[in-house]
Amino acid sequence: MISSLRSRYFIVLLLSYVLVSCSDDEMPEVTEDPVEPPVENETPDEGGSDIEFGVLINNKSLKADDYVLVNDPGNNKVYLMDKDDASVVFDWALPQHLGNDAKLLDDGLLLVSMRAEEPAFKFGGYGGKLQLLDKNGAAMWNYDLSTENLVAHHDVILLPNGNVVTMLWERSDATLASSFGYAGEQPEIYTETLIEINPQTNEVVWRWDSRDHLVQDALPDGGNFGDIGESVRKININYKDEAIASIPDNGDVMHANGITYDEKNDLIYMSVNYYSEVWVIDHSTTTEEASGSTGGNYGVGGDLVYRFGNPSAYNNTMGQRYFYNNHTPRIIPETDHFLVYMNGNHTEGPSVVYELDLPDNLNLAPGADNEPSVVWEFSHPDMYSAKVSGAERLSNQNTLIAVGTFGYWEVTPEKEVVWQFRQEGFFWRGYPVSKGDPVLEILGVN
Repeated sequence: MISSLRSRYFIVLLLSYVLVSCSDDEMPEVTEDPVEPPVENETPDEGGSDIEFGVLINNKSLKADDYVLVNDPGNNKVYLMDKDDASVVFDWALPQHLGNDAKLLDDGLLLVSMRAEEPAFKFGGYGGKLQLLDKNGAAMWNYDLSTENLVAHHDVILLPNGNVVTMLWERSDATLASSFGYAGEQPEIYTETLIEINPQTNEVVWRWDSRDHLVQDALPDGGNFGDIGESVRKININYKDEAIASIPDNGDVMHANGITYDEKNDLIYMSVNYYSEVWVIDHSTTTEEASGSTGGNYGVGGDLVYRFGNPSAYNNTMGQRYFYNNHTPRIIPETDHFLVYMNGNHTEGPSVVYELDLPDNLNLAPGADNEPSVVWEFSHPDMYSAKVSGAERLSNQNTLIAVGTFGYWEVTPEKEVVWQFRQEGFFWRGYPVSKGDPVLEILGVN
């Protein structure tokens, strides 16, 4: 997919040293929990004697015959696992601690979010360093995104044009936060920004900042004052989800945790954990248009093209609420359907994987039912993780589910569990890799 990067091995390596500072080879000391809120006192299972680990279910006739790319920031590991016996067929030597996400690209490089060594602030899921690693763990490209006022976090994706998109937390001090209409008690807040980087030049070629698209009704004399229910494309900066008491009040007011790209419509979908929503953003905009409310293919600039999962986040009493904390937005290829892992933290589980049918026109209207319809869902009394997790649709139409504090489940469309793996760790996601994928030859697998 980005073969041009491989063909310019030494040029890119030189750029990574000249334009951004490359990292040391040593692993930084890890003193922070590698995962994210909202449940502060939850820890992964400690491996008591009554807990069975390894492959627990293995229906070979019904499960997909592929490997799983395991992202385990709890143990600082990324590896390819054979589902039959949980053996590791390939693993990467990571030069820094894994932030969360690592994706295997078509040319054998690993696009990965790593942890900055000394970030100015850090919440669960922080990164601060993007890298492309070869099969030996050498950094072919390094881009640092950790300063006094911003830190990259959670997710990173590759666009078809070879550019990279990631999320940033950006700090606003009390004066700036007040100008936005923030009415909370925190001395500073941290909001979400998206940036697109050209790895060939290290230029930021596109930017979207949530602070340009706010509304609030708490401070009549403050900025962005308006009617939240009528401002359906704006973000209520003072939204507090009373249904989930465990969300911390620490200035991290949105806590987005995942992004995916819709190539067909040039849209970015972003999972926003503390709003229990997915926000849809028009990537066809210029950076200037993305800072306003006009322009782009949808004519709304950087305002939300669509949003779903929690209508109460914009004072809408119509439509069903589906999400109570959510992770891993995923478009199912060649469909308008969408997978989301709903953590279920309002009742401490169980979690639910929803397959949703999004409307063709992505309309948003005040006082209307704007929610997509559910076409499939899976839940189980034993399937719960308050943090991370996600779901991927497989080539045989089964669904691979990463249950963050457990491991992985594979279920059929008829909701039969046909493969299950449990291990100590913290499983951010699991990406399927077909055993016939040419990338395995690059890695020397098979």
